[in-house]
Amino acid sequence: MPVTKLLLRLFVKKNAARGAIGKLSGLVGIVCNLLLFGFKLAVGTLAGAVSITADAMNNLSDATSSIVTFVGFKLAEKPADQDHPYGHARYEYLSALAVAVLIMVIGFELAKSSFEKILNPTPVLFSLPVWLVLGLSVLLKLWMYRFNRYLGKQADSTTLLATAADSRNDAITTSAVLLSGVLSAAFDWQIDGWMGLGVALFILYSGFMLVKETISPLLGENVSPQLRKQIEELLGSEQQVLGYHDLLVHDYGPGQRFASVHVEMDWQVNPLACHECIDALERACFEQYQVHLIIHYDPVVTGDAEQNRLQEQVQQLLREVDGRITIHDFRLTEDAQRTKLRFDATLPPELMGRQAEIRQRLTQGLANEYELEITFDLIP
Repeated sequence: MPVTKLLLRLFVKKNAARGAIGKLSGLVGIVCNLLLFGFKLAVGTLAGAVSITADAMNNLSDATSSIVTFVGFKLAEKPADQDHPYGHARYEYLSALAVAVLIMVIGFELAKSSFEKILNPTPVLFSLPVWLVLGLSVLLKLWMYRFNRYLGKQADSTTLLATAADSRNDAITTSAVLLSGVLSAAFDWQIDGWMGLGVALFILYSGFMLVKETISPLLGENVSPQLRKQIEELLGSEQQVLGYHDLLVHDYGPGQRFASVHVEMDWQVNPLACHECIDALERACFEQYQVHLIIHYDPVVTGDAEQNRLQEQVQQLLREVDGRITIHDFRLTEDAQRTKLRFDATLPPELMGRQAEIRQRLTQGLANEYELEITFDLIP
């Protein structure tokens, strides 16, 4: 993509932050979409085609979206402060939400005007300038799709990838308007209003899907399976780590992800050596995946035959309930009155609410010989 790489060389410094890439995408989107809006509005008015006018308004909404994207990336670069200790990266999500609402408002207004055109159809005058503008629009939108897709992958930005998908959808929409003109010219069909309504409904659908996609990270969605697997592979690569659990990842916006996890290590290993190992894992996680990882150290007893026997017995009893249940932090302790078993059990969502039943089954399976102290966790 020579044009894309040229723009990156001219406007984005080498090793620049992802915000610079996002702002470049916003600026290109503003310029291209305003040009398309002006040309389409002119030819749509001359031809009396509500479908072309609807497509022009779609480009205007895209230009506005690019402005909001530019501002969102600019605000997201603000450093952390006293009121926002985790930074301002979620401005990127908020800007996308504002764009989505604007798109839906414009789609609703276009649906109204298209419905009026259906009730009161008027002839559409397609001419060479109209064909040229629509044809060039399709080509430009296809280039913008590839442009934003490339930048989205470079910056690992879902916002830019969504912008790329929107450009691809615009190319499809304009192609539909072109088809409407061909059918009208060939068969004298008055379908302009219907095509405009189709464009408007498509805009409404795109806005709704964007609202859904941006609200999810704002509410707090689960970490992607790929990132979870990467962190687990990093932890599993360290020989001193005997096991890990309670991996939690919090997303405060692109580039501002924080995670915590418990790792189990042999209690007989020098605590200073364990500390060095944990520090190295935390640094590696940030360097490789840009995740601020905080590790809690769990010393575990190894080589205790009685504890190992009881742990296997408990695991077998839980497998009979559901093979997905896992346990960790298994402890065997004794006081003056009774021997206690302490451990955490991680349950799938379908079993939450059945904790008392599971506890009773374990108590009976162990012949009431031990006092159980169980903490139930939910599988993330």
